[in-house]
Amino acid sequence: DEDWGLMPWSSRTYEPSKVKGEIGPRTNERIFELLLRLRANTYWPAMHECTLPFFLTKSNREAAKKYGIFIGASHCEPMACSAAGEWKRRGEGAYDYVNNAPAVYKFWEDRVKEVADQEILYTLGMRGVHDGKMQGAKTVEEQKAVIDRVFADQRGLIEKYVDKDVTKVPQVFIPYKEVLDIYHAGLQVPDDVTLMWCDDNYGYIRHFPTAEECARKGGNGVYYHVSYWGRPHDHLWLSTMSPYLIFQQMKLAYDRGIQKMWILNVGDIKPAEYQIELFMDMAWNIGRVQQTGVTGHLSHFLSREFGTVSASALLPLLQEHYRLAYIRKPEFMGHTRTEEKDPKYKIVTDLPWSEEEIRKRLSLYQSLEDRAEIWSRRMPETKRTAYFHLVQYPVQGASQMNKKCLYAQLARHGRADWQLSEQAFDSIVSLTHRYNQGKWQGFMDYKPRNLSVYQRIPRSTATDSLKSARSYLFKWNGLEAMEGNLLPCEGLGYEGMAAGILKDSSAVFHFDGCPADSVEVELRLLPAHPVVGNELRVQVSLDETQSLPVSYRTYGRSEEWKQNVLSNQAVLRMKFPLRGNQRHRITIQALDEGVVLDQLYVYEWKD
Repeated sequence: DEDWGLMPWSSRTYEPSKVKGEIGPRTNERIFELLLRLRANTYWPAMHECTLPFFLTKSNREAAKKYGIFIGASHCEPMACSAAGEWKRRGEGAYDYVNNAPAVYKFWEDRVKEVADQEILYTLGMRGVHDGKMQGAKTVEEQKAVIDRVFADQRGLIEKYVDKDVTKVPQVFIPYKEVLDIYHAGLQVPDDVTLMWCDDNYGYIRHFPTAEECARKGGNGVYYHVSYWGRPHDHLWLSTMSPYLIFQQMKLAYDRGIQKMWILNVGDIKPAEYQIELFMDMAWNIGRVQQTGVTGHLSHFLSREFGTVSASALLPLLQEHYRLAYIRKPEFMGHTRTEEKDPKYKIVTDLPWSEEEIRKRLSLYQSLEDRAEIWSRRMPETKRTAYFHLVQYPVQGASQMNKKCLYAQLARHGRADWQLSEQAFDSIVSLTHRYNQGKWQGFMDYKPRNLSVYQRIPRSTATDSLKSARSYLFKWNGLEAMEGNLLPCEGLGYEGMAAGILKDSSAVFHFDGCPADSVEVELRLLPAHPVVGNELRVQVSLDETQSLPVSYRTYGRSEEWKQNVLSNQAVLRMKFPLRGNQRHRITIQALDEGVVLDQLYVYEWKD
């Protein structure tokens, strides 16, 4: 997603070019140096239509050779061909292997001949020209038949032009989005090809390999996002993916056999410096990161960049920054969505939060912003730009986005001055202007895709009331269970105290002194996907009353999944009767692997 940072910075500032959208070898050499410093060796180049494709840009190939970097490509760019940017330049007719196979085959063949002596990680299979379904085949069975044929033809090209022993050439198949359904329908992938599993674009891995998949010669890989363009909403501006979630998911992936190849979608690179380093350090030596913990890793990062005294103050600041964004990312604060047919999702509206919740969040962000400002004045001159990019801009940018949207929400209800929202918008513009000074001119854009959430919010008046805070009787975080075999998840959850529950074991909570006849028990869980098999289920009991097994597995891009990733919780609610005023016992049993309890609430039941 190079449209707003890497491409304009490269083509206009660092390596000015008369060719529109060109990211040249000088820029790529800086990226390759970064990769080598991080002990990484593979690059999927920028691939949007706004950019001149990597292999069509003079000297990019040679730069990759010079630095020993493998060039790979995404799930929709087979055979080292950026279909989005190249088909309209080199292809003929439709990008359709059912009705136009000779032209598509030639498109691939010409590239393989050209790069046969290059270190290439070949992506196999086929999707649409960009991030869409393949053309010419409608049903899953039809698509599976096409990919079977595609596999044979693509591997034939590798055998013909690269190595007669095709198994010696690194290849990957990426069952992303609808392609995962094709794979599950029985698609047979050659045994030497690496299977690369994907997260759901919001940090939760959708598939973990089975014993049979782990035994394959090609092994297993992962394609993981810390930046994403798409439904239900982009997160392209500030990289706020929780380091604790990255660790939890990638450690689980590693333990389940995903050890061959890790690829990280970093968008424009620059806003995600810390997440990139954490991911690569885990890929290099996951045991070392596990030993220090994510908190220790982040502390080391800050100490290295700003010294131990500064790091001791900046560590809790960034932890709170990531925690607040874990609850809701800055990009999601407008209660809008992208790529939805209903135009209502383009309009910034109220979040389902009470005035009390809103003012508490504003206060927490103000505290962060003030601390970030104080430490900016304490930074030596040589560190101020790095500090602004790594700490101050993301913290203050997130704070101002929250102010802009939340003060607007209060103002719609006559509970705040509209000027506070407008001042926050002006602050984001000013902060971004400061970011783009000097050598980084043009790298930061506070409004990727010009979505409504990034704009100044139009003044309006609400027709309904602000949501009232619901009073709970009892509340716990996962780690606060009184009994149970729990797996601590460092820093994970709304309050950083989520806990995993092992399969067939339980977390137990006690409460007493409850006057209600019946209660609603609300489980707030990590919105993860099944680890083994196709289910993710819990069973809850209160005293002698037990619920039926409840599944919170989500499917595709369902409404439930969208709600889950936007709020970063999967919520289950169930009613239980209470008998007497004695001590009560809530038991939450995990029926499948991968259950992580974030929070547990008990409310008085009201019909």
